[in-house]
Amino acid sequence: MTQILIVEDEYIIAANLQENLESLGYSVLGVASSAAGAIDKALALKPDIVLMDIRLQGERDGIHAAEQIWSLLQTPVIYLTGHSDKNTLDRAKITFPFGFILKPVKKQELYVAIETALNRYEREQFLSTVLQRMGDGVIVVDRQSRIKYLNQVAEVLTGWQQQEAADQNLMSVFNLIDEETKQPIENPVTPALQQRGIFYLGCRVLLITKEGTTLPISDSVACLTNNKGDLTGAVLVFRDDTQRQLQESRDLALQRTQLIERQMEEMQRLSQLKDDFLSTVSHELRTPLAAIKMAIQMLEISLNRRAASPLDLIADATSPDATSSPSNTQQVEQYLKILREQCEQELNLINDLLDLQYLGAQETPIALTPIDLTEWVPHIADAFQDQAQQRQQHLQVLLLPDLPLLVSDLTLFTRIVKELLTNACKYTPPGEAITVSAHPLPEKLQLRVSNSGVEIAEAELARIFDKFYRIPTNDRWNQGGTGLGLALIQKLVVYLGGRIWAESSSKQVHFIVELPILPPDTVAAGAE
Repeated sequence: MTQILIVEDEYIIAANLQENLESLGYSVLGVASSAAGAIDKALALKPDIVLMDIRLQGERDGIHAAEQIWSLLQTPVIYLTGHSDKNTLDRAKITFPFGFILKPVKKQELYVAIETALNRYEREQFLSTVLQRMGDGVIVVDRQSRIKYLNQVAEVLTGWQQQEAADQNLMSVFNLIDEETKQPIENPVTPALQQRGIFYLGCRVLLITKEGTTLPISDSVACLTNNKGDLTGAVLVFRDDTQRQLQESRDLALQRTQLIERQMEEMQRLSQLKDDFLSTVSHELRTPLAAIKMAIQMLEISLNRRAASPLDLIADATSPDATSSPSNTQQVEQYLKILREQCEQELNLINDLLDLQYLGAQETPIALTPIDLTEWVPHIADAFQDQAQQRQQHLQVLLLPDLPLLVSDLTLFTRIVKELLTNACKYTPPGEAITVSAHPLPEKLQLRVSNSGVEIAEAELARIFDKFYRIPTNDRWNQGGTGLGLALIQKLVVYLGGRIWAESSSKQVHFIVELPILPPDTVAAGAE
């Protein structure tokens, strides 16, 4: 049974209303004669509908009471009116009442008004429930883009409440910007009304909330029309697009990861092909070169012993009319020297390539051992004294007597020093000096190999450690070699945890190596 609250300050009219309502089968919960009383009884009794006289005794009238009851209870109100002025009626219309009944009230009109209000309320409550329980935000606007409704999700996403957003321009509440350019996006209702259809926003849109934060959204706008087909407004349906954005980011990251994995697989395949090529080529080259070198050695032995038959064969091959003579012997020695040097250069090239391959693959073992530089560096330099004297160069070692022990790989360290000295002897002009020095740094030891009489241009210093690179300045920088010496030295130094660089100025070149001074207890660890 429908329960009704009567708000009427005239007793006779109130009694007549109660009698008519009860005869129609409705239940009257109570009668109030003032706005305050109406609000109190509505809160206490919670009626299904309120019959509200517009004019009431006291400071507040029925319109004020109706607004409060709807705000607090969402209870429908039907106004009772006799002869109200236009301003009062206009105020009443703004509150969206569920009906008007003119006094004196007729029984049939009362029934129709109540049933119509109840049906309308039921439909609106159903629609409101559906909208409120939707997972998407919903905003309804009129043709001027004034907000008329926000559901609960829209309130949460925008940060605006229905009461404060009502009748505001849509773009004041629903402020949109482009995700990439951060430029404002035009009111989406405008193109929807122009197209008289559904308008979809792009997938890169940010909503600026009331608090100023941004939220990725996707939405659509549909037109609203009345039963005559006239445009009355639009409804926006939008959702939080954060999960989609995160999923896209995850998909993009997965694609990049898969691409990197494919690239790594391809790099590994190419690296394996390179390793197989180097191994095959080095084997195919080393075998005949070793045989040629052995043959040269045998010829040298035969030549030294004055063995007639090998020299006669060579003499016959080079000069049919010639006989074994000192000039022929010198010519054979010259040819043997050329063969020997070329074989040595090819073997050195292959060995350097293999060493670079092993270092790049981290396959060269490190055997740590304490190295006393004051003893070991002069020992290495002694092997170059004869070569330096033949070239009229001055080779000297300048070391402090209290240098700390260097804990490193003795074989690799020795090779570094030898390669640097070989390089220095090769490119130092006669009469100039080659100096090897060392001094300690915090947790490091610095070794310098310097030579005078030469200078490297600044532009070339950054490239001298590149593989196969030779400085194209003058002849003394092209005295043979594999073009891999400095590249190999750099790899060895880095492999030992250090760094190397070159400096040059005022007819001086300095190769500087810094290696970490490892504590002695790492020797045992390295040996394991």
